[in-house]
Amino acid sequence: MRRVVIGATAVSMALSIAACGKAGDDKDSGSDSSSSGGKSIGLLLPDSVTARYDKFDKPFFDAKVKALCSDCTLEYANAAADPAKQAQQVSSMVTKGVKVIAISAQDSAAIKSSLQAAANKGVKIVAYDRLAQGPVSGYVSFDNVKVGELQGQSLLDALGSKATTKAKVVMINGDDADPNAAQFKEGAHKALDGKVDIAYEQSGLWKDTVAAQKMSAAITQLGAKNIAGVYAANDGMAGGIANTLKGAKISSIPLTGQDAELAAIQRIVAGTQSSTIFKNYKLEAEAAAQMAVDLLNGKKITAPTTLTSGSGDKVPSQLLTPVAVNKTNIKDTVVKDGLWTVADICTADFAAACKSAGLQ
Repeated sequence: MRRVVIGATAVSMALSIAACGKAGDDKDSGSDSSSSGGKSIGLLLPDSVTARYDKFDKPFFDAKVKALCSDCTLEYANAAADPAKQAQQVSSMVTKGVKVIAISAQDSAAIKSSLQAAANKGVKIVAYDRLAQGPVSGYVSFDNVKVGELQGQSLLDALGSKATTKAKVVMINGDDADPNAAQFKEGAHKALDGKVDIAYEQSGLWKDTVAAQKMSAAITQLGAKNIAGVYAANDGMAGGIANTLKGAKISSIPLTGQDAELAAIQRIVAGTQSSTIFKNYKLEAEAAAQMAVDLLNGKKITAPTTLTSGSGDKVPSQLLTPVAVNKTNIKDTVVKDGLWTVADICTADFAAACKSAGLQ
C-alpha cells in the first residue's frame, strides 16, 4: 500500500483538482438543521471524550461546508463510542434525506452494512480520519503509519543514551476496531523494534481507565524500577497512564501521546509527558468538507493516492502530515498554528513550568 505525505499546499492543489472531478459520554448532538433532503451533508464522529471531535473537527467542517455551499445544511451526530448507535445515526440521516455522509467510524468493520444500505439509497460516503469499510467515495486522514513512527522516534529521542535493547518499554495501543490503531502500532514498531525491549504490550481501547489498568499491570509484571519508558497511542490514554505512574512514584520516564490535547501539552510543559503528535484538524476537516461538497455537486473525487480498505475497496485518499511535539517546539507548532494559545496552556498551575519552557 502506497502512502503519500502531503502538506497544506498539496492538499489545496489536490482539492482544486477534485473540483474537476474511545469511550465517551452519551453526547449525541443531533442535527444542526431542521431541513430534510436538498443540499444536506451529514457528519458522524465517533466519541465525545476525545477532545478534538466536538471542539475542532465539527466546527471546522461546518464552517468550510458553509463557505463552499451557502445553501447547504449540516446534520451532525456523535456516536459516544457506541458502534450500534452510530449505525442508527447513519440510518437516521438517510431517512432525513442527507445526500453525503462524512463519517469517522467508531468500528470500521461493523459500520460496513450501514454504509452499504446508505449507498443503495444514493448517499455518498466520505471516510473521515478513519478508513471505514464498504462503499467509500473518498478518504481524508493523516499518514497514520508516520504518526506511529514519530511517536516511536520521539520515545527513543527522549530516552537518549538509555535507548538500548535492554531498556524495557511498555506499549499501550489503541482500539483494534479502529483501523488507524493498527497503523499507529505498525509505525511505532518500525521505530522501536530492535532498539528497545518492548516488554509489555496491550490495547488500551482508547480509554484512559483501561490504559491506567494496563499500566498498573505492567508495573506489577515488570517492576516499577525496570520500566524505561511508555508508548501511549493517544493523549487520552497517556493521561490515565500518567496518573498511574504518579501513584506508583515513577517519574522522569518518557511517555508519548497523540492529538496534542491541551492537558497533554500541559503535561509536556510540566514534564509528566514527553511528547505528543499534532495533527492539523482544520486542514483535515476542510479537505473532508471539500470532498463532501464536491460529491454533493456530482463531481468525481480525485486524490494524490489510493488506499485499500479492510473490505478490499480502493478509495481515493488524501493523507496529511503529522508533526511531533515536545517541550522545545510547542510555540512553533500548536501555538503558531492556532490550536492553543499560550494563555490556554499557561494557567496558574503551569505558570512556573511555562516560564521554564520559554512560553512566558
